[in-house]
Amino acid sequence: MRSISRLVLIFSMLFVFSSQAQADEAITSDVYFSRAGMKILSGVANVATGWMELPKNISIWNQKNNNMLSDFTEGVLWGIVHTAGRTASGAVDLATFWLPTFPTPSPVFVWDDFSKESDYYGFRMGR
Repeated sequence: MRSISRLVLIFSMLFVFSSQAQADEAITSDVYFSRAGMKILSGVANVATGWMELPKNISIWNQKNNNMLSDFTEGVLWGIVHTAGRTASGAVDLATFWLPTFPTPSPVFVWDDFSKESDYYGFRMGR
């Protein structure tokens, strides 16, 4: 009788832990596909729209000071740097979309915050 109760206890524990493992796996796959999907989408968008950093930076730098010639020149130079940065980070995100990290640039898309200068981060697991 004692061995039967132990056997029932072992099977019930296996049943409880197996359903928990399945629930954890579903949550993990949802997070994975969400992050990977966002990363591939942002990668394609940033490769295609990286050139929009040029007018964005010209606009940002023209709002900083009153010297139009130097602000335009700095805006063009920083726009070229950020155009290359956003396009390259989009290519990296596109190539590594299978890693469940967040996209590299901040803001994620160039049109998200057109008045904020872009930043580029390494592989981030959390915000």
